[in-house]
Amino acid sequence: MGAGEQGTLVQERFGQFAQGYVTSKTHARGEEMDRLVAIADPQLDWIILDVATGGGHTALKFAPFVAQVVATDITPRMLEKAGAYIASNGIANVTYEPADAGDLPFGDGTFDLVTCRIAPHHFPDSPRFVREGARVLKAGGLLLVQDHVLPEEQETARLVDAFEKLRDPSHQRAFSENEWAAMMREAGLNVELTEQVIKRHDFLPWAERQGCTSGTIERLSEMVLSAPAAVAEWMQPRGFGTPDASFVNHHIIISGRKDKAMPAKEYRS
Repeated sequence: MGAGEQGTLVQERFGQFAQGYVTSKTHARGEEMDRLVAIADPQLDWIILDVATGGGHTALKFAPFVAQVVATDITPRMLEKAGAYIASNGIANVTYEPADAGDLPFGDGTFDLVTCRIAPHHFPDSPRFVREGARVLKAGGLLLVQDHVLPEEQETARLVDAFEKLRDPSHQRAFSENEWAAMMREAGLNVELTEQVIKRHDFLPWAERQGCTSGTIERLSEMVLSAPAAVAEWMQPRGFGTPDASFVNHHIIISGRKDKAMPAKEYRS
């Protein structure tokens, strides 16, 4: 699938399921949100960019700590829902702009912080997103990413990623911690921190948030029940075959800082 086709698929699916992502507990109430703020240490004069803002939860979290947040998303309906949600919380220092994560419509060295949370697995070219994030950062600025992370062992990673893609065809690809660190370094960023977060999901609401049919839900269940030991160890399934089924996925939090001495033009794709 080409980058244009992937972008269209993401727009279609997230336009359809936008409200579900605004109200998703996983996206809205992740305990790691406070951790992201602590890592970034935002300042009151900062301008920050939230790439692929989705329901607007990260933009909302950071807005009280900075001068301005620019929230972008490739899906206009997501931006509309995010804007309404953020405004309903009394926040007025967030602006909204449709944008492709791989082709950000901002000048070099514009932002003090670039955030992107639970989104890069949808991008057709995540390394390009990281390069773009580095480009629009000011010297000394920070790129802070949270996303699905895969095990380092390739076959286990392939099966875990296939499970995610069956549930959501707009899922392009997740990466391992080593792959994320390599992307940051290749974009000229100094990796300052990597952490992993384990998140348990109730299986049925997780599947239904992407409109999975009963047939797809059955296939997802079968994938878990027949999973090799290494996959089962990674996903820690409970109660599959019952309404209380749950599993975990793993997220990475990774930050990369732009060298203060490096001119912005060095980061262009």
